[in-house]
Amino acid sequence: MSKADNRRPLASRDTGWARTLTRWLAAGPVTPNQISVASIGFAALAGLALWQAGGAEGIARPVLLVLGGLCVQLRLLCNLLDGLVAVEAGKGSPDGAFWNEFPDRIADLLILVGLGYGVGLPALGFAAASFAILTAYVRELGRACGQPADFSGPMAKPHRMAAITAAAALSLFEPLWDGHGEVLTIALWVIALGTALTALRRAARLVGRLRG
Repeated sequence: MSKADNRRPLASRDTGWARTLTRWLAAGPVTPNQISVASIGFAALAGLALWQAGGAEGIARPVLLVLGGLCVQLRLLCNLLDGLVAVEAGKGSPDGAFWNEFPDRIADLLILVGLGYGVGLPALGFAAASFAILTAYVRELGRACGQPADFSGPMAKPHRMAAITAAAALSLFEPLWDGHGEVLTIALWVIALGTALTALRRAARLVGRLRG
């Protein structure tokens, strides 16, 4: 299977702004692999911001929450653009498949573990990160068995990142009900349980396909 066969179906891939950014990046010296590595940097910033937001007070907390949510989205933007520059712009490399996957796993760890420490539940953060890596493993295991890539949910990567971003935004309003961290805690539980379910669902779908 080609790299194109392992691309997550995304509506944003066909938008005008994505095409414009792709042309701009393709015209410069930036490579798809460098964009993939940049996603780790944004994920590290997101995880750090969410971690520090847990104990922050005053204006620092909303600033950190906004920074965390923004960096989560920038991580996803890198995930979109590396594939576009590689495939549509024809700047792929022989080791592109590695850089397409490996930084994503590090990014999942950094964001989810950072969130876990931020809400005071590091074990839950590690569990969510482990399940996230497991979903990717099952997908790649399916490809190794000759099956198409399975990007099904209910808590695939875009869903996890959307949940964190939405929770960070909603947390900005926690002072209205004297809350502090409950929204992100609930989000992390939903992500962990939903991601575990996603891994099991993908595994069951894979076994079903192999049995034919």
